Amino acid sequence: MSLAKAFFDVGLFTNQRELQQQFWSEQVGLTFDHTLKLGGGVLQHRYNAGIAVLKLNDARDSLPAPGTGPIVELLVATAGASAPRALTDPDGNRVTLVPPGHDGIQGLAVRLRVTDPARSRAFYEQVLGCVPEPNGALRCGEALLLLEQGDSAAAAGDAPLAAVGLRYLTLQVFDCDAAYASALACGAEGAKAPVTLGSTARIAFIRDPDGVWIELSERASVTGKAVSE
Repeated sequence: MSLAKAFFDVGLFTNQRELQQQFWSEQVGLTFDHTLKLGGGVLQHRYNAGIAVLKLNDARDSLPAPGTGPIVELLVATAGASAPRALTDPDGNRVTLVPPGHDGIQGLAVRLRVTDPARSRAFYEQVLGCVPEPNGALRCGEALLLLEQGDSAAAAGDAPLAAVGLRYLTLQVFDCDAAYASALACGAEGAKAPVTLGSTARIAFIRDPDGVWIELSERASVTGKAVSE
């Protein structure tokens, strides 16, 4: 899959906007960029982690809390960290601050709890074109996916996208429709077919074997070309 940006973004949903904004700005030290209206009473507050983006989706309506999902930890490379530092955000998400370059991490990295590591590796290598690293991680562009075996991911496999917690990854691509069709041809589950969001982006969602939502985004500001229907 041809990526338009070397790093994936990470999206989470919350009903605790003020506490979460304080956490990501003051404790993690990410820089706020801007807010988008997503519709349905959801505002997306975007924070920069290098060229990666932490997408804080602030929902007006009460969100379901599916419990621990497959994305069990977010690792953030920050110049303010001299050693790994474990934090917990207001919704209980695990966040670890690491020095840039620690274990090869730049921007954002995620730890996924998966039921079958071999199956997950095959998915990420075949569908997304991730490359295995010597330390067991998977490199997606310049970002890292860390896999650990566990059982909790299976219970969250049918959880909706809009639920409390770390919910999805966003890959910026040059052609959303082509990337979506390619992913389905490689065996990915199609979760949401491509749609156009005004002049901002064309997006689609697939899911991995453990239910992780993966957004394929053709964003005009990233690709440098107008979004088409």
